[in-house]
Amino acid sequence: MSEARVSRFPVPKLEEMPDDIRERIEAVQEKSGFIPNVFLVLAHRPDEFRAFFAYHDALMEKPGNLTKAEREMIVVATSARNECQYCVIAHGAILRIRAKNPLIADQVATNYRKADLTDRQKAMIDFAMKVSQNAQAVGDADFDVLKGHGFDEEDIWDIAGIAAFFGLSNRMANVTTMRPNDEFYAMGRG
Repeated sequence: MSEARVSRFPVPKLEEMPDDIRERIEAVQEKSGFIPNVFLVLAHRPDEFRAFFAYHDALMEKPGNLTKAEREMIVVATSARNECQYCVIAHGAILRIRAKNPLIADQVATNYRKADLTDRQKAMIDFAMKVSQNAQAVGDADFDVLKGHGFDEEDIWDIAGIAAFFGLSNRMANVTTMRPNDEFYAMGRG
């Protein structure tokens, strides 16, 4: 395992964190076997940690017409475009597990248009990329394309929300030089 620092900002010790944050981190550690660095880095600012993960969970863990794997596809594709190493590696691992496909994350991160995706999923990611890179140009035609693939207004909101939220996440991960945990690289590959 690498000994490189996980952030350019101070990372509080687990025992020094507020109880609610420490308990959440310990629950994640219990489930995954390690503490994803995003939790440690964002614990630097407890109020922002709470807000970040509340919004994350509202977008990524909710039921709806988008599968959990499709939500992760959006994260991986937009994070690759935003050159966010942490999110591509971490969410790529989650995507491989949720899709039960060891190849999909690398395909989506490299060029989702050539990935083993459905036309519906490619349209979803096309829209997410537009939100991520050129949101001011989103218009009725974009909604019409998505509706033609069976997405409704709530789905479109979800796609936009995930792309926008991870734009924030990508930027903070890059500014903090958040390092992906070594454990993520092998997850879901075999």
